[in-house]
Amino acid sequence: MANELRQRTGETEKMTVNVGVVDLGHVDLLVQEGFYSNRSDMVRTALRNQLALHADTVRQTVARRTLTVGLQHFGRAQLEAVVASGQRLQVQVVGLARIADDVTPELARAAIESVTVLGAFQASPAVRRALADRIH
Repeated sequence: MANELRQRTGETEKMTVNVGVVDLGHVDLLVQEGFYSNRSDMVRTALRNQLALHADTVRQTVARRTLTVGLQHFGRAQLEAVVASGQRLQVQVVGLARIADDVTPELARAAIESVTVLGAFQASPAVRRALADRIH
């Protein structure tokens, strides 16, 4: 089944980072000196630099584990077609996996064998409960 795949930079997830007071002071100093516009800018830049440093490893791992990168959206019609074909999906995403609001828990269980998401998983509370034993 072909899945809708899009790379989006507007999709963000909030993350809390615990930092020692001295490190935080150093970050504030760099912000004051104009190296970064704010603390978040510094953290995003540091994350991107580390991801760039390990880009080859990430690419190889994504290929080896056959992960989809970006946004993978599953709608009701698509999941009904999967069930009708006698198949079951193994959802493996680096980024965002989203199950449409009109997907029932019963349809999700019938169509989805497993869910592995490195990033964020969006589904209704009922669908999340229905798939709880399949989410890794």
